[in-house]
Amino acid sequence: MLALKLVLVPSLICAITLAGRQWGPAVAGWLSGFPIVSAPVLFFLAAEQGSRFAATAAGATLSAVPAVLLFVTAYAWLATRAGWRVSLLCSLVAYFAAIALLYLLAPPVYAAAPLVYAVIWVAPRFFPPTAVFPKAPPFRPSELVLRMTAGGALVLAVTYFAADLGARWSGLFAMFPVLGIVLAVFSHRQAGAAFTVHLLRGVVFGFYAFTSFCLLLALALPAMGVGAAFALALGSATFIQWLARNRLRMRIA
Repeated sequence: MLALKLVLVPSLICAITLAGRQWGPAVAGWLSGFPIVSAPVLFFLAAEQGSRFAATAAGATLSAVPAVLLFVTAYAWLATRAGWRVSLLCSLVAYFAAIALLYLLAPPVYAAAPLVYAVIWVAPRFFPPTAVFPKAPPFRPSELVLRMTAGGALVLAVTYFAADLGARWSGLFAMFPVLGIVLAVFSHRQAGAAFTVHLLRGVVFGFYAFTSFCLLLALALPAMGVGAAFALALGSATFIQWLARNRLRMRIA
């Protein structure tokens, strides 16, 4: 199991990073919204802690989506006015404040899901406008290595401390924006604010699939086996990701 944790997420991050580099910042952000980190975290939680633990964690992960959307939106606005250090620090403060509030509120899945879909729908309208569609910066292997390392470290940390953290904190930490941080900081430093805004706006469109994955997983895990529940959730997420891609194309056009 340890070997799978060390290999699976970094490999997925590598594949999606290279695909994003091929098709531009909006697509890179859209791909990053797919549950390439959270899905393996929840799978390992189900295998090690049981289906009900993972179902509760999946509901908490779903409820944490607005916190990540707050992070990327805040970073996008700050990037137009400040350097990457200030942008990252202030965005993380906003993210942790939102996570703390969500933990206290503990919204049930049936209440959190409609709210999350509504937030995803309106979030692109709150990004700063950009007049040009920027070119991607030159590819740097160090960025790819950092993404892979950060994703693998998150999986190991959450699954290792899951029993102590409990299902809800495990689910919330599974949503920590490790990829969003790396994407935002590298893009900001190498390509400027306009590129960063395009990329982070693309992240929003990936959360339709992410939210659907978490919702179906939270509902299906108590009723069926781990394999069947994950197959259903991932299949639905893939279809919704395709639909979101069409909407993203229309916005780019």
